[in-house]
Amino acid sequence: MKQQFNTWVKISLILVYLVVIAGAFVRMTGSGMGCPDWPKCFGYYIPPTEESALRWAPEREFKQGHVIIKDEQLWVAQKDFMTGNEFNPAYWAEYTKHDYAVFNPYHTWVEYINRLLGAIAGLATLLMALFSLSMWRTKKGHTVLAWGVVFGMGFQAWLGATVVYSVLAPFKITLHMLMALVIIGALMALWPKKHIATQFNSSLLKFSFGALALLAIQVILGTQVRSYVDHQSEITSGLHPEIWLQSPPVIFYIHRSFSIALLLVQWWIWRISPSELSRRHLVTLGLMVGAAISGIVLFYLNFPMGSQTIHLVLATLIFGLQWKTILDLITSKNTEQ
Repeated sequence: MKQQFNTWVKISLILVYLVVIAGAFVRMTGSGMGCPDWPKCFGYYIPPTEESALRWAPEREFKQGHVIIKDEQLWVAQKDFMTGNEFNPAYWAEYTKHDYAVFNPYHTWVEYINRLLGAIAGLATLLMALFSLSMWRTKKGHTVLAWGVVFGMGFQAWLGATVVYSVLAPFKITLHMLMALVIIGALMALWPKKHIATQFNSSLLKFSFGALALLAIQVILGTQVRSYVDHQSEITSGLHPEIWLQSPPVIFYIHRSFSIALLLVQWWIWRISPSELSRRHLVTLGLMVGAAISGIVLFYLNFPMGSQTIHLVLATLIFGLQWKTILDLITSKNTEQ
């Protein structure tokens, strides 16, 4: 059962990373409101592909919960019925969570795929937690943490709903992103640890914790910059990206300069790391360089397609590698004691 547990830990982590990638693509394409309700999409388990499905029409069958757009307002069917020749408000209720009533099939399906991946990842973590029950006697911490991940995924789903209901409030998007990192960190803690054969290096562990703290600050700064960019994009209706950062706030310059500190710390960690970790730290350093380059591309090439997704995904990969290193170093420390 331990082998099955480890397998599902790995599957869960891969799926959560795919959800992060899908979420980044949602933000890049502006598809966050592609499904204006939750957990369904316009009241459907599988959303429509044409706007005609969301328009009232005579002699048409609707199921309870189906959503239509009428007079720039979302309406929800209160029961199963067949429409007559005229719209009857008695069969409908206005959707009151928000007033966003737009259908774009591309945005809808981008958001729907994001949610679908989230549901699959949630199911994978549930299976992981069920397998962890067999380890209760020997590794209670693993079982507790595995079920913590399951509840974390549920909380993350609820956060996703609040993001939709708030019509993409920046603070809630930031919290949603940070919760994803918490889940990734917990799954990394359940991943089989690697013992470092060389003598434990306390300085390396301290620098690794420092690098992770710096990355967390950088991610928070980045989400604030992204919120500003989203606001500018909304003002210009998604046009003229060359002016989105024409007069950026101070936090943009802090975020940009902070990347230098991150690179220097990671370079030093690579220099003092044992051979068993040298390759991993070199990969982490390479990812940081890639993240810095993608940030330069965003600024100087006016947000080309895919650049924002790459920037965010690289940050989450860096987080995972840094946290995994810390866990392996702690394992080595405990083994020596």
